[in-house]
Amino acid sequence: MIENQFYTDFDCEELDPRDPDYRSVFQRGRDRLIHNAAFRRLQAKTQVFLSGEYDFYRTRLTHSIEVSQIAGSIARSLNSTSEHLRDDFFIDISLVEACALAHDIGHPPFGHAGEGMLHQLMLPWGGFEGNAQTLRLITEIIFTSGRSRRGMNPTRAFMDGVLKYKTLFSQWDDPKNHFIFDDQQKYLDFVFAGRPFPAQYTPGKERNSLRSLECQIMDWADDTAYSLNDLVDSANAGFVDMARVSRWAEKLNLQGEDATTIEKLLDALKGGNLERVMNRKIGTFVEACQLVPRDTFMNDLTNRYRFGVEVDPVFVREQKLYASLAVDLVFRSPQVCQLEHKGDHMLSRLFQALEENYLSGGKPRLALLSRDFEEEMSDAVEPAARARIICDYLAGMTDGFATRIYKRMFDPDFGSIVDLV
Repeated sequence: MIENQFYTDFDCEELDPRDPDYRSVFQRGRDRLIHNAAFRRLQAKTQVFLSGEYDFYRTRLTHSIEVSQIAGSIARSLNSTSEHLRDDFFIDISLVEACALAHDIGHPPFGHAGEGMLHQLMLPWGGFEGNAQTLRLITEIIFTSGRSRRGMNPTRAFMDGVLKYKTLFSQWDDPKNHFIFDDQQKYLDFVFAGRPFPAQYTPGKERNSLRSLECQIMDWADDTAYSLNDLVDSANAGFVDMARVSRWAEKLNLQGEDATTIEKLLDALKGGNLERVMNRKIGTFVEACQLVPRDTFMNDLTNRYRFGVEVDPVFVREQKLYASLAVDLVFRSPQVCQLEHKGDHMLSRLFQALEENYLSGGKPRLALLSRDFEEEMSDAVEPAARARIICDYLAGMTDGFATRIYKRMFDPDFGSIVDLV
């Protein structure tokens, strides 16, 4: 087997170095993720439409699998076409696919609305962000043996590959999203070998824009998947049709390339072959990527920052147009907003009940959490630590589990003492 010289010992170092086995460290990280409950729970978490609505709609799990496939295709395309890569110097497919599979495991139930609600509830305790929760899962929560929550012992490259944001919660003046938790500074230090960010990487957009090669691949694969595949789901659900798209385009008075893109979308809708057209576009979006050298303060330590990915601006513009259409026609529709409101209400009431029980001071009145969370709560002293445990509990729920717990706690006619969960 040809040794890949693209990655060094620096990239492959794990948080807790252990003896190697028959797999590479990147294969081991991917395998640990796939065989974990946090990953399986994505099958019952909302992507666009509530999980369980219909069998063929995408869930967070199927979306993550599609993102992984697209990310792997981008890496393969770059490996075969880039003048900067060769047979012994290439992007690792297992690493890229693992980053893509993991990118959404930190998302709570009820989609982005659930993420926003948990953030509002956690503002006094350090906020909540799906990407920060993903980092928390792979470093502290997902266990690989026994019942201890010690994380899945990720490599530096894997950790960095899902680390879209490098700004701490306390570094934002108005932290709405796109941050990591303050106590995750130690993982930033590990990823960047303790090096401080140069002056040009100020907290916020500038710092968050600094991403490893694998993270850039994952991010474009994610953009590709949700803008193309979610559009197909929206059409199947009746939110995107010729009349609505036409009215939307006329209202915006689209011109030039944007108008041409919408005309082709309307042709696909008229011909009833939208899914086939969008599937072909995935390949086009994959081939729109090229590997480019770049200058960062990490160049001397890793090729993951010495090289980056650039996407043809024409396709970036097209992707953003599809995303904008989905926001206006789907995510702002009364049907979706009403369901989001219901999810917000359930998460809010659950959090408040747990907050009253565990954060009001003194010993909790009732054992409302599962046994493993109760054990952690008994060891937690500071209110912020207790709030974070409550947040972990809620964020890990699927849509259906959150609904059942809500009914059990607040619906007098639901639930039994013999319920298993």
